[in-house]
Amino acid sequence: MKKLVLMAAICGAALGADWKPLFDGTSLSGWTEAPFRNRGVVGVKDRVLTLGKGRLTGVTWAGEFPKSGYEIRFEAMRVEGNDFFAGITFPVGESHCTWINGGWGGSVVGLSSLDGDDASENDTSTVRDFVKGRWYGFRLEVTEKRIRGWIDEALVIDADVEGRRVGLREGEMELNTPLGFSSYATVGGLRRVEYRRLEAI
Repeated sequence: MKKLVLMAAICGAALGADWKPLFDGTSLSGWTEAPFRNRGVVGVKDRVLTLGKGRLTGVTWAGEFPKSGYEIRFEAMRVEGNDFFAGITFPVGESHCTWINGGWGGSVVGLSSLDGDDASENDTSTVRDFVKGRWYGFRLEVTEKRIRGWIDEALVIDADVEGRRVGLREGEMELNTPLGFSSYATVGGLRRVEYRRLEAI
């Protein structure tokens, strides 16, 4: 154990505090519906938070949340539709960004936006197939210099954002800040949403 801690210190890694739940599985307590135009219905049933099929549907965290130095993890499923079902908008210092999963026709994964370029256009853009009805595990890590994201423990985002312009795509995504989830023309399910602070060694 001591050897692992020493190796982490040498690599400049961070240790996390205990995970804290953001969704109680029974209600929207702590969350508000994002006031997107032509949004779908948001509901909670069987410990799943459902984002209904609308133009853009989402929920926004109403409590305090750190601006940097944190991790957030959750599970999400595309229930119906063919666009992004697990978009997460999150703080990055004094700005915000959105991690899109399954966008642009169903398969694009990436950050919107970096240096003014959307998830489909910047260097974080990748393509991944998402099977309807299957749960996927997502984990996001945000520090002052880096944004990293995992899907089912596979690293899919590893962006050095020091000196880059981090922001949101033009439009309604500001309504999902400081922290929120969204889907586009797609029914998405969310569960087991939790976060923790990162503590430098």
